[in-house]
Amino acid sequence: MLSGISGDYYLRLEQGRDQRPSEQVLDALARVLRLDADATAHLHRLGRPVATRGAISEREKVRPSLAQLINSWTTTPAYVQDRLTNVLAANAIATALSPNYSAGQNLLRAVFLDPGEREFRREWEQVTADGVASLREMSNGKLDDPDLVELVRDLSVCSERFRRLWARHDIKRRIGQLALFDHPQVGPLELHGEKLAISGTDGLMLVVFHADPGTRTAESLALLASLIDPAPRPR
Repeated sequence: MLSGISGDYYLRLEQGRDQRPSEQVLDALARVLRLDADATAHLHRLGRPVATRGAISEREKVRPSLAQLINSWTTTPAYVQDRLTNVLAANAIATALSPNYSAGQNLLRAVFLDPGEREFRREWEQVTADGVASLREMSNGKLDDPDLVELVRDLSVCSERFRRLWARHDIKRRIGQLALFDHPQVGPLELHGEKLAISGTDGLMLVVFHADPGTRTAESLALLASLIDPAPRPR
């Protein structure tokens, strides 16, 4: 009633019998449901899906120039992740910050299934909630991606918290925020996490952590960098 559409039409939408609602109908529903901007955009993508090419499981490659760039940052943790939080490339200090920030790791699997993450992340509950909401936001239009299906299935089987969070259908865009860590070697860290979309890719992001200059965290990052074993010199 509040959205100005009939109960019968709303029922047809919920049951998937009308798969092309107008933008005006979707906006009205978003207003009545009090959705924020991210959730409203998600509703529009669900209501007016774009044709896909079928299952997409091949992971993108990180450009060598980008890998070279992040590897040149010795005191700035940085890594590249795809839309399913698979780490595709990371520099040495990112891996020193956490072994889960290394190529081949999946950050959602780590945060839910690695017991050490609860101690490492001082805001573990908020991080897990944001991670699941971001995964759902990034999955729009690609629900047939076998990698996404496998990730959701595995986490649903192994983590009750993931099951509950996934069932909430929360939506949150991946943006930078303050990350609070407890590192086993250098102690508490307060790092700004910036998430930057990489142009010309299908959802790849460059994630960079940095500290405010002159702070204890900046000193701790420098200490952490000094603890990294240098690469062996070729003979």
